[in-house]
Amino acid sequence: MLGDVKDVSLAAAPAPAIYLAFPQLPWTYLHLSLRTAVSPMSLAAAVRRQISAIDPDQPVTHVQTLATLVASASARPRFNTVLFAIFAALALALATVGIYGVMAASVAQRTQEIGLRSALGASAADTLRLVVGQGLRLVLAGLALGLAAALALTRIVSSLLYQASALDPLAFGASIVLFLSIGLLACYLPARRAARVDPAVALRCD
Repeated sequence: MLGDVKDVSLAAAPAPAIYLAFPQLPWTYLHLSLRTAVSPMSLAAAVRRQISAIDPDQPVTHVQTLATLVASASARPRFNTVLFAIFAALALALATVGIYGVMAASVAQRTQEIGLRSALGASAADTLRLVVGQGLRLVLAGLALGLAAALALTRIVSSLLYQASALDPLAFGASIVLFLSIGLLACYLPARRAARVDPAVALRCD
């Protein structure tokens, strides 16, 4: 019994197959595979000579290594994956700027409120927790929606993966930690600015 062979694509599951002798099922072209202990291409000339010695009319074309063949078969999925990664990085940058902008605008609009809270005894830590807490609620809501969308799109993502699961818990966990950290940073910067508001100056703002 032979092992599984991926003769359609790397992503396709191996299908049942049987091997027949060439006279039973003649084919227009043949493949010759060699396992070598040295650089494969260094034996190309010797293989050509041996085949020519057996059948001088037999052409030998498309000599390549298995690594080259696998790289060629995975070129399009790899390109799509890189493209999706670039779009994801851009989306993450836009989301970070958006969260920061919303929180900064919110702090600017609530300057008098924050100043009043400080004048009534709220500490800088209280102000920091207030602003960061409000921002994190938005971040957590976005993470929940993003996680639901990612789970719904696993079938599309799985077509771009090879020997990897689209439901990898480590990948999902690392993504959540990354997005949460970036969201926390985007909330913390405006919150730190709010915590430093001088109550006397804030109360005089129009």
